[in-house]
Amino acid sequence: MVLSVIQAQRQILESAQVLCATESVPLHNALARISAQDVVSAIAVPPADNSAMDGFALKSADLGSPPQRFRISQRIPAGAQPQALQANTAARIFTGGVMPEGADAVVIQENCDYPDDTQVTVNCTVRAGDNVRSRGQDIAPGTLIVPQGKRLGPIELGLIASVGEAQITVYRPLRVAIFSTGDELREPGEPLDAGQIYNSNRTVLSALCRQMGYEVIDCGIVADTMSATRTALQRAAGEADVIVSSGGVSVGEEDYVKSAVEALGSLDLWKVQMKPGKPVAYGRVGDTHFIGLPGNPVSSLIVFQLLAQPLLSSLQGEKWQAPAAYQVSSAFNKKAVSREEYIRVQLQLGPEQQWLAHQFTNSSSGVLSSLGWADGLVRQHIDQTISAGDLIEFLPMRAGVL
Repeated sequence: MVLSVIQAQRQILESAQVLCATESVPLHNALARISAQDVVSAIAVPPADNSAMDGFALKSADLGSPPQRFRISQRIPAGAQPQALQANTAARIFTGGVMPEGADAVVIQENCDYPDDTQVTVNCTVRAGDNVRSRGQDIAPGTLIVPQGKRLGPIELGLIASVGEAQITVYRPLRVAIFSTGDELREPGEPLDAGQIYNSNRTVLSALCRQMGYEVIDCGIVADTMSATRTALQRAAGEADVIVSSGGVSVGEEDYVKSAVEALGSLDLWKVQMKPGKPVAYGRVGDTHFIGLPGNPVSSLIVFQLLAQPLLSSLQGEKWQAPAAYQVSSAFNKKAVSREEYIRVQLQLGPEQQWLAHQFTNSSSGVLSSLGWADGLVRQHIDQTISAGDLIEFLPMRAGVL
């Protein structure tokens, strides 16, 4: 049975349980790691009411009709502990300064006259709460600020730091073994003989995995023989949590990956109703997860994004989410398809200030340069006809990632 993309994703996700042990690391070492714990704030941020501006703190009820003069009873820089506000006085206060007891508003200094440090004339009306950042305005005690399974970016790390935590418990990096099959493949830097090409898939896949924070085990190029394929799979299974291969999963006489996986473990999924990328293999080599990608560069990358990445994210402990799709207008016509198709497009601004998706001229799955040109992919559903002007689903790609 040939599965749809969403059916394949569901089947893969159902079999993916978190594999990784945890460790506690300092925040400065936690970028791009996956949180293994809920981080709940024990404190309020800010911890006390404070001024949002440089100005004068006062009790709003003390201000009648402006202009009105007040004696300056104290000076409150950020980081200082103020005294209670004396009745009918104002306190000189600076951004971040703690509000004194009895004050409920801040008048910004631009709306005041203060010839010296002893008195100030307020030239505007003021309401309780004006220019005051209340305690817990950002984060209240007990707030969940980072959930388990969240990839830690700069904002998440900043939030954790803001509640005073210096360490975070994360999952250890997933170990991913990567190899390519094909007697025609050569490494960059080597001379090419007739019929040979340079291997780009392993470079792309390794970079994607490193970009996602995984530990890459490079298993090189594997010859197109059953014995070499089995040896590579066994070696990879002994060193990695997951094996990712490219090439050798079709039905040609020189394609050995599918049968080798079946001999060493189990094959749970083969062929997905998508273009590019129909030949896909998912299963296990012993107890190690395996996913086999097509050999053509575009197919390999797109299948990795849609099927391998959900597997890897889930095994790493990350809560995987399907790529967000946006509505754009088509600038091309395309007949209905029998397989879900992912079309390389570039966005250009149309005459009515709408985004128009322009299709790449060559739809071959071997044209890697098309992905360098493209802003993303348009998903064409089975039996969907696309006409110029239609609203279509656009999946943006950022640095190669959907």
